[in-house]
Amino acid sequence: MKWEDNVRRVIPYVAGEQPNKPNMIKLNTNECPYPPAPGVEKRTAEMNCDALRLYPDSNTTPLVNALAEYYHVQPSQVFVGVGSDDVIAMAFMTFFNGNEPILFPDVTYSFYDVWADLYRIPYKTCPLDDDWHIRPEDYKQPNGGIIFPNPNAPTGLLEDLAVVEEILQSNRDVIVVVDEAYIDFGGVSALSLLDKYDNLLVVQTFSKSRAMAGLRIGFCIGSEKLIKYMNDVKFSFNSYTMNLPSQLLGVEAVKDDKYFKETTGKIVATREWVKGELKELGFTFPDSMANFIFASHKTVPAEEIFQALREADIYVRYWNKPRISNSLRITVGTDEEMRCLIDFLKEYLKDKA
Repeated sequence: MKWEDNVRRVIPYVAGEQPNKPNMIKLNTNECPYPPAPGVEKRTAEMNCDALRLYPDSNTTPLVNALAEYYHVQPSQVFVGVGSDDVIAMAFMTFFNGNEPILFPDVTYSFYDVWADLYRIPYKTCPLDDDWHIRPEDYKQPNGGIIFPNPNAPTGLLEDLAVVEEILQSNRDVIVVVDEAYIDFGGVSALSLLDKYDNLLVVQTFSKSRAMAGLRIGFCIGSEKLIKYMNDVKFSFNSYTMNLPSQLLGVEAVKDDKYFKETTGKIVATREWVKGELKELGFTFPDSMANFIFASHKTVPAEEIFQALREADIYVRYWNKPRISNSLRITVGTDEEMRCLIDFLKEYLKDKA
């Protein structure tokens, strides 16, 4: 039909499967296996539902202030969005408008190329090395901006802060976005570089370490000028992007730093234990600093293991894509969930010996 000539055609991002079965073990979307901070539940019970008839604070002031205080920056340096996906999409629209291609790794978060295609942004991928690390020299070519996750997804590898700074030093004339969705599980945040680089934007999320994927809260921190430009785009797109419950409950999550550190500590401890178990079963993987492990078996194909796990209602993530088609991304769940996974793999792989 003629009207289809004017349709914007893109290949959409494919999110992880969201099954809903009793007794399933869901390890495919990097959600936190523990509930949000106790204050979140308490604040939910106290919420005044009559307030929902009113528009929320378009500036998300309470949450912005809470984040600014927690990260020791000014409120004018904080931008809040509906999940880090929304925040990064706004960054793409705001900053990636040059003629040169933006740069990001070839094995990385698979939403980056979707946004680039959606917003008609030229892009170029830079291959990770054979050990899955970023090569800083690849980011010293002409470009219209740079984005990469640290730790990376789906590999889980953390780049040293010196690597991040080398990329920043070589790209003072474009915006460099560091996507830190998993930084709370290991490593030092690039936030420590903000005073040196006014072109740095650091993005984080409540979906992983703060156990609030269902409320869709993301944020970024940068110079006042960068945040002003992002807010200009946001308010040209939608003035009321974050609902009232998310704003109020997000504040409670930020306030309980003790619970936050306890929860991430438990996940890290489980991750390290699972690494040892997987090694004994013949798996190899990068040394993940995230809340997942990107594992390949020495003899059994990843897709075969993925299907066997799925039939047992144990869900992990698999991509049939170049370079990663023989790897599984396994979210770190509770100790009980991970023991079930390991026990299944022991029995399954025993039959393959």
